[in-house]
Amino acid sequence: MTKRDSENPDIFGQALLDFYTGNHTEAITVISSLTEDDEIPVPYLFRGFDAMPLVEQEALRLAQGKTLDIGSCAGSHSLYLQNKGIDVTALDVSKGAINVCHNRGISKTIESDILSHTEKNYDTLLLMMNGSGIFETLKNTQNYLKHLNSLLKTGGQILIDSSDIAFMYEEEDGSYWRDASRDYYGEVTFKIQYKNQTSEAFDWLYIDFKTLKTEAEKAGFSCKKIIEGPHYDYLAQLIKL
Repeated sequence: MTKRDSENPDIFGQALLDFYTGNHTEAITVISSLTEDDEIPVPYLFRGFDAMPLVEQEALRLAQGKTLDIGSCAGSHSLYLQNKGIDVTALDVSKGAINVCHNRGISKTIESDILSHTEKNYDTLLLMMNGSGIFETLKNTQNYLKHLNSLLKTGGQILIDSSDIAFMYEEEDGSYWRDASRDYYGEVTFKIQYKNQTSEAFDWLYIDFKTLKTEAEKAGFSCKKIIEGPHYDYLAQLIKL
């Protein structure tokens, strides 16, 4: 989710509330600096376990102990874990998203961005749906990973998914182009639109596994790839040393 202020509407939250209350009429439009506009069907954000990608299913199988679902959105992951008996808290910066999580029956919810959250001694931190996106840029990754490290018990884990988007820069002749204005090819700028409202532009990071592993080890974690998905995506497990 994006950081919000009075000039930046809670677009995801409004879309989630509309669907939950039966007022859903359209998808969320995603405007990208890298590719053509795309859409997020709002019902997909309420999906059950069987409709989740394999990387998400595997992350939910691995989650254990006191768990924080970071960027919980509509709470689908939190709800699944709660129903398994796991002590899970749904955290999102979106007021609307947290309202939906609460209304769907998730017992513990927090409306906050992750850098403002300081509760400690978690066993699992869950970052799904390209969880590395919240790092914004590669330069910011250490700041976020060190903060996440501070929230975990020794031996605690981060379960995070991302994608290597190098393929999006490939030309027909097999060569690759790069955006010279970016420090790293996985940095993308987005805006989102819903019902005639448009967010401010925000940065979102896609990170290849090799780079994530390097950054994780600098921040005091071991890092291994758990599973690869079908679309250049993967699930990684970071363990606090």
